[in-house]
Amino acid sequence: MTNTKNVEKSNSIEQVRYGCAIGAMHSAFAIPRVIPITHCGPGCADKQTSNISFYNGFQGGGYGGASVVPSTNIHEKEVIFGGEDRLRKLIESSFKVLDADLFVVMTGCIPDTVGDDVGAVVSEFQDRNLPVVYAETGGFKGNNFIGHELVTEAIINQYVGDYKGPLKKGLVNVWSLLPYHNTFWRGDLTEIKRILEGVGFEVNILFGHESSGVSEWKNIKKAQFNLVLSPWLGLKTAEHLKKKYGQPYLHIPTIPIGAKETSSFLRKVVDFAGIDKNKAEEFIEKEERKYYEYLEDFSDFYAEYWWGLPAKFAVVGDSAYNLAVTKFLINQLGLIPAKQIITDNPPERYRDLIKEQYKNIAEDVSTDVEFEEDSYAIHDKLRKTDFGHKPPIIFGTTWERDLAKELKGFIVEIGFPASYEVVISKSYIGYRGALTLLEKIYTTIVSASA
Repeated sequence: MTNTKNVEKSNSIEQVRYGCAIGAMHSAFAIPRVIPITHCGPGCADKQTSNISFYNGFQGGGYGGASVVPSTNIHEKEVIFGGEDRLRKLIESSFKVLDADLFVVMTGCIPDTVGDDVGAVVSEFQDRNLPVVYAETGGFKGNNFIGHELVTEAIINQYVGDYKGPLKKGLVNVWSLLPYHNTFWRGDLTEIKRILEGVGFEVNILFGHESSGVSEWKNIKKAQFNLVLSPWLGLKTAEHLKKKYGQPYLHIPTIPIGAKETSSFLRKVVDFAGIDKNKAEEFIEKEERKYYEYLEDFSDFYAEYWWGLPAKFAVVGDSAYNLAVTKFLINQLGLIPAKQIITDNPPERYRDLIKEQYKNIAEDVSTDVEFEEDSYAIHDKLRKTDFGHKPPIIFGTTWERDLAKELKGFIVEIGFPASYEVVISKSYIGYRGALTLLEKIYTTIVSASA
């Protein structure tokens, strides 16, 4: 969509940085052997796939995504007469043709606007004990972050069901990164599960290759607590689970990158759960020793400054990675924050909490953060930022590549869309991911300087 030059008066968004609510179909097929069924206009599902899982790390669609996703592809006829019968036939056919443990019916703008009773159609199949749920995810409900929590709540309410039994000590449900939208979610969730298991937890990671699929979701209700590891995404789900199952939750806004943050994170979770601290400390000590041995090797390069390394940086991206990367760059590398811009449009009720994290980003460092979705406005802010006399480094997206050249700086793509990254299992978080991030940063700088 073309933007006007008067950013303050324009309601348009240039170079969008998220999908619409039905884009949360990615959250459905991020669960092993779960397939979404989209009740929407022709092309809606395909466009979401192209944007979120293809031109964003070329991640692929997995077992139940991309071209596998059934769609009603409704037209003018369904707008006038309704599309319930078309949806009913599609669900019936999907059960016959596709092998899935659970189907998630998701709606687009048209059926939500004309008033199709999707719940009534789906209940016909639920009454036959068939594994299917539905979520109303028309685009006017919000972006794919909002859609994600609509999908998770639908699965919990309609499939996981009620529970009045005991909670299992040491079992934790993890609510963190948005599948597929966060380019590195698969590797990141793998690392989160690894380190939590390392200190003694049993982990329901819920999404990705480390999840057991629907059996793990059925196990949600037995967990001792829910861990929300993000600035805001997952809080609504955790609050719902607290009411539904009486489960407490622990909210840690900063996803840990590097030894200092990761060890601190693990100790907080261990303290909250009351599990064996000795086992946890043994794991932490082992991981820290490895981490700092590698960092010592890296320090020879870092200390020389042969390549005119940048001193100031900007981060442009969703709140989870923005906060995590900013904190790591300041605390681990001593870089100076010049501009931080969050692009995922967090609900207003969470924004003060997010701002507070930046006010206490390090012991002696405080910085501001801005919320902006429009790339025209974002790039205008970056052009006006004082990066000093050294080349800046921008942690952003494909939309910032030309701007980085214009500013004679460096670009590291860390979020949607990342069209110059091919991502399979890469992670930038935890102990191991931090080392990968360091490699990425300074390989980018050295190769650009050659």
